[in-house]
Amino acid sequence: MNLPNKLTVFRMCMVPLLVLFMYLPIPGKYLISLIIFVVAAITDALDGNIARRNNMVTDFGKFMDPLADKLLVIAALICLIEVGLVPGWIVLIIVARELAVSIMRAIAAADGNVIAAGNSGKIKTVVQMISIILLLFGAHIDSSGVIMAGKVLIYIAAALTVYSGYEYFANNKYLFEDR
Repeated sequence: MNLPNKLTVFRMCMVPLLVLFMYLPIPGKYLISLIIFVVAAITDALDGNIARRNNMVTDFGKFMDPLADKLLVIAALICLIEVGLVPGWIVLIIVARELAVSIMRAIAAADGNVIAAGNSGKIKTVVQMISIILLLFGAHIDSSGVIMAGKVLIYIAAALTVYSGYEYFANNKYLFEDR
């Protein structure tokens, strides 16, 4: 397994740690969760850059990298619902889009195709991650202003989620022809 794929697997392994610390009744849980999330988010930026720069792009990475992002973001958002920082309907929109795109990727894989993440999907993921970072940081320092900035970004992320989902289906509608 090459380094970019190891970083992707590492990011997936960070998800249970994030969830654990979000639910532990300990002081500083938001700070610890923030650190875990930021480290995981940094691996997202690193794995793709290393893979492209060093000609290490693999089908495993094309498939697993977006999946690792989905797991990280969805786990964090579900935890943030629990503490009242994110409305459930936003997370439902995000989960529905991610599930639909994952099903589409599985259909493509069954036909021997791999659908890599598109630009709108990458932008959506970055906005989601920044909003989660702001929400966790705001909760840690107890700042309603930082929390509000995170909430505004999560609404923007929801709109980007819908748009990027539409774009994935529009760009890959050939997968559903002759079925």
